[in-house]
Amino acid sequence: MADRVRGKCLWAPAALLLVAACGQQQAQQPGAVSHASTHAAASAAPPPVAAPVPLASLDPCSLLSPQDRSTAGVSVLGKPKDIAGARACDWTVPGTFGVTVTLDEKNGLADLEVAKKTATKTKVGAHPALKVADKKAADGTCAVLLGVGGAASVQIDVSNTGFSDTPLACRRAGTVAGLVEPKLP
Repeated sequence: MADRVRGKCLWAPAALLLVAACGQQQAQQPGAVSHASTHAAASAAPPPVAAPVPLASLDPCSLLSPQDRSTAGVSVLGKPKDIAGARACDWTVPGTFGVTVTLDEKNGLADLEVAKKTATKTKVGAHPALKVADKKAADGTCAVLLGVGGAASVQIDVSNTGFSDTPLACRRAGTVAGLVEPKLP
């Protein structure tokens, strides 16, 4: 029994020495690359840039994540719909407002029929945009239209319940546009 204990006692320091050596850097030969320097170089490299997703592959209802919906004050799930052949998603918050996001793959900003007196040119993120609201009508509706390339657009339409408070509708449309825009090609 004493021999077994003595054998284990001799083995334990050798194991500790081996484990301790794992954390030590070895002397490098010229031109050799250590794992540590390779890891440091890899972590210093910028992350790869994701290729833009084509508008056709986007699901309009997935453009507002649960966190996005919370930010925009939307407490309901979206319902897919078709608007004049374009894919759309509608979120209706009972007693408050509704928002619709439409992916129009056939009409760019220049192709959309918008009354000049109601449209203001703007930019949302990297995308040219139009904010459309008839201030004289004061009907609680507002839209932000985002240009996606020359021949496509994403339209965010907001209607307040009771059709009042157009400035609030525009703030809501602007918030949703800001949340959707980074996900667009």
